[in-house]
Amino acid sequence: MKIAVIGGDGTGPEVVAEGLKVLKAVAAKAGFDYTTTDFNVSGERYLAAGGNPAAPSIPVISDQEIAQLRSYDAIYLGAVGHPKIAPGILEKGLLLRLRFELDQYINLRPVRLYPGVETPLAGRGPKDIDFVVVRENTEGIYTGMGGVQYKGTPQEVSTQVNCTTRFGAERAIRYAFDLTRRRNSKKKRLTLVHKTNVLTFAGDTWFRAFGEVGKEYPEIEKDYNHVDACCMWFIKNPEHYDVIVTDNLFGDIITDLAAMIQGGLGVAAGGNINPKGVSMYEPMGGSAPKYTGQNVINPIAAIAAVGMLLRETGQDKGQPKLVDAGNKVEAAVMATTAKMKSQAAGRMGYSTTQVGDLVASAL
Repeated sequence: MKIAVIGGDGTGPEVVAEGLKVLKAVAAKAGFDYTTTDFNVSGERYLAAGGNPAAPSIPVISDQEIAQLRSYDAIYLGAVGHPKIAPGILEKGLLLRLRFELDQYINLRPVRLYPGVETPLAGRGPKDIDFVVVRENTEGIYTGMGGVQYKGTPQEVSTQVNCTTRFGAERAIRYAFDLTRRRNSKKKRLTLVHKTNVLTFAGDTWFRAFGEVGKEYPEIEKDYNHVDACCMWFIKNPEHYDVIVTDNLFGDIITDLAAMIQGGLGVAAGGNINPKGVSMYEPMGGSAPKYTGQNVINPIAAIAAVGMLLRETGQDKGQPKLVDAGNKVEAAVMATTAKMKSQAAGRMGYSTTQVGDLVASAL
């Protein structure tokens, strides 16, 4: 297996180092071979190359580098975000560009409360919070369609187009049904989340595609939530959910809420998936520049992303050994969180490197 590694900004390289430590340990345990290649794509490189920190001026990642990435089995990303660079430049220049150019049309977000991790939901435990959000990742409001006229005047007009295609909605929905079918859950329930009562055009495309594709999966219970109701039920009854499928914007919003109920961004990992191409896995937390170099940042999400990388790559490429290795990493993460005092940076009871050692030892 060939893995491209992008440490990125801030504490990204630190948490990636712990993920790679665990990868080495599980490879020895499960018996598979892999190679890694570092790609220096970061805010520091952008600035050093003369990039404008206030507005996009040069590519964050080159065409040649993207062409190279296509030859890898997976990409492992640390973090994107630099305190001297305006928000959006690095995110659009790297994350969104890779999602679109590599057609990573699924954003996969497991939402699982690990043992010993605190949730803000009173009386809830690991058995109550265990579901997956499947977010369409290449359409919707993030395509960049739209524009501004008469900018800076009282007559300013701005439009942002929600680009929804039947093709894009259907492939995300089909992926979610397949995931629900194979997921180890007794619920076998797929919930579509949208806003069909207001977004009557885009919502109708999603709703009809959901109903029509769903006929091919008679054993799966079909459910629907308006997105605002979904946010309410996340808090009130998280145990209801098994798998959720939703569009790009709504998925972006509800997965941050989901991260909080599973204990925060320090434990949340995600994948940008192209089942027949190159997928990218990352911790959901940011670059946390104020903690850079202090050995106090929580690497659990980055380590969990390694588990996802192995499990999903194995699933997509038909390699059960990798799926098993990914499950082993998640089990080791769960054994480790039970020993930690907190998931907050500097309050874990262990250093960054010690947490990595604990997970590797638990394997």
